[in-house]
Amino acid sequence: MNYNRTLITAALPYANGPVHIGHLAGVYVPADIYARYLRLKGQNVLYVCGSDEHGVPVTIRARKEGITTQQVVDRYHELIKRSFADFGISFDIYSRTTSDIHHKFASDYFRKLYDEGKFVEQVTEQFYDPETGHFLTDRNIRGECPHCHSLGAYGDQCEKCGSTLSPEELINPYNAETGNPLVKKPTSHWYLPLDQYQQWLEQWILEQHKEWRPNVYGQCKSWLDGGLRPRAVTRDLEWGIPVPVEGAEGKVLYVWFDAPIGYISNTKELCDAQPEKYGKWETWWKDPSTRLIHFIGKDNIVFHCIVFPAMLKADGSYILPDNVPSNEFLNLEGDKISTSRNWAVWLNEYLDDFPGKQDVLRYVLTANAPETKDNDFTWSDFQARNNNELVAIYGNFINRALVLTGKYFGGKVPAQGALNDYDRQTIEEFCNVKSELERLLNDFRFRDAQKEAMNLARIGNKYLADTEPWKLAKTDLDRTATILNLSLQIAANLAIAFEPFLPFSSAKLREMLALDTFNWEELGRTDLLPEGHQLGQVSLLFEKIEDAPIQAQLDRLARIKAENEAVAQAEALKNWQPVPVKDATTIDEFDKTDIRVATVLECTNVKKSDRLLQFRLDDGFGERTILSGIAQSYPDPSVLVGKQVLYIANFPPRKMMGIESQGMILSAVNADGKLVVTTVTAPVRNGAQVG
Repeated sequence: MNYNRTLITAALPYANGPVHIGHLAGVYVPADIYARYLRLKGQNVLYVCGSDEHGVPVTIRARKEGITTQQVVDRYHELIKRSFADFGISFDIYSRTTSDIHHKFASDYFRKLYDEGKFVEQVTEQFYDPETGHFLTDRNIRGECPHCHSLGAYGDQCEKCGSTLSPEELINPYNAETGNPLVKKPTSHWYLPLDQYQQWLEQWILEQHKEWRPNVYGQCKSWLDGGLRPRAVTRDLEWGIPVPVEGAEGKVLYVWFDAPIGYISNTKELCDAQPEKYGKWETWWKDPSTRLIHFIGKDNIVFHCIVFPAMLKADGSYILPDNVPSNEFLNLEGDKISTSRNWAVWLNEYLDDFPGKQDVLRYVLTANAPETKDNDFTWSDFQARNNNELVAIYGNFINRALVLTGKYFGGKVPAQGALNDYDRQTIEEFCNVKSELERLLNDFRFRDAQKEAMNLARIGNKYLADTEPWKLAKTDLDRTATILNLSLQIAANLAIAFEPFLPFSSAKLREMLALDTFNWEELGRTDLLPEGHQLGQVSLLFEKIEDAPIQAQLDRLARIKAENEAVAQAEALKNWQPVPVKDATTIDEFDKTDIRVATVLECTNVKKSDRLLQFRLDDGFGERTILSGIAQSYPDPSVLVGKQVLYIANFPPRKMMGIESQGMILSAVNADGKLVVTTVTAPVRNGAQVG
């Protein structure tokens, strides 16, 4: 279908903290690349986003800091908005869900569906804290993960093993903020009956949108195959948009009903303010000739592909998303990014620590984009991609081409003489760059598209290295002119090709080339800069990043990791409960186990094993060797030397890692999950029997 305009939305970030690199890689950088690309092609584009200020995380942050929820969202909305702008994310509007326009629009949207009978009212039992008198949402509830048994898993997800959970699955659930035990209590809410939209969603997604990314299509199919059920659109909370119905005191619109409506209300806010530029908001949301694209992370797939479309369908007057490009997750130094654990690279801090290097981060996040699987951001890779690719390839080519032009031709574009076979071969290599970039960008393959743009820089760098104009200038200035003319044409192409990816660098390059006007259609041409055109002032396009600032980032993460481990240990100890007592046994069964006392003479790590420790014991009869899988609990095993320990003496010998183990050391599982060797405090003769 031919569309007249494209509406691009990016998932609304929670206003409970700054934006981090996971958000950027998953949503905002790819959406910005696509918006800039379409604008460069001269298309009518609207790029919409805003702060999600009604989620539970913002209320948790407020109580944690001892300030009002409004103060929290005001602070982080401004921080996020400023960070996005400084980073070059080119929203047409970045608004918020606490605006008066949004409150009225979301309330009216709910009321319309309510009056038309599109909701069902249900009474269900939900977790309740009797001491505080509050119903709790999934994120307010913590407990032991039923899968990995990590303590402190949330009611919607375990951050340690990544399992998606419901509060009912948690072992010993409690209030995440107070530690209070919970009870179930009935409460009434309104639900969107997704089951009534099952057949329509199956046809719309599974039959009409097979082109969606496999992770999006697959997750939708999984939900549809499992059968859809009604989903709550209201919650028992103090913070949020009040439910506009009599008898609904103390209830607000559920954030996943409220937040996506923010895309529409933000569009309305922009169009109402500048109708001469953007027209009417209804044109963007209700005209079938508008193409709607949602950029999201994989944790938002269900809401943007099933819940929100069902909301739009329930109204009946809105267009539906044509595509929902969803990325997987980006990890940080091998560990999952987590706002609550401060394990992240925050955008505002990056902009302070690496001033003027917005494009370096944009480049690295796109080069390592988690488009098909989870990927990992490391500071060593960040440094290497900057130094070995941006500086050594792209920047090196631009600098040499412009400096040599200044040296030999006074900074003016020299004449292009007769082309030889190698010149024509080089031109052939990049003549299809426009069509290839278009193909990749239209398929939302931004990682491959940026690689294609960098290949153009590689072509230019190789061309200069092979032709060596700095040597030819001594004997053949005409040939040198042709080489530099072609090199400058490649440079001008790079300014266009990289515009969606590296906007700051492209703007800087255009200044150096004195390239005032440019558009996508010119990409691939070799006459962008006319003979005699005066170039601008030359400077380095990229600069090398030294080891010191990288080490500073690694040191910061090491401190955060140590702090998180201390907090996790304290949390585990606070909420620890002993495991249930095993089934009853008899004294006769116990007597079969021969438990003895021995002194540790030596304790060392077993080579090629990160789990085993090797004990050499004085057992009263001589010496005995026992292997024990407790190495991760004892980073320095020498602390056990000289201790008297308990061991089982009559287990049959067993070989592990080529070493015979003659028994088993007794240890206890502590509240933090670490194994602690059972020791004897009062001196006892080695070989003494426990009974």
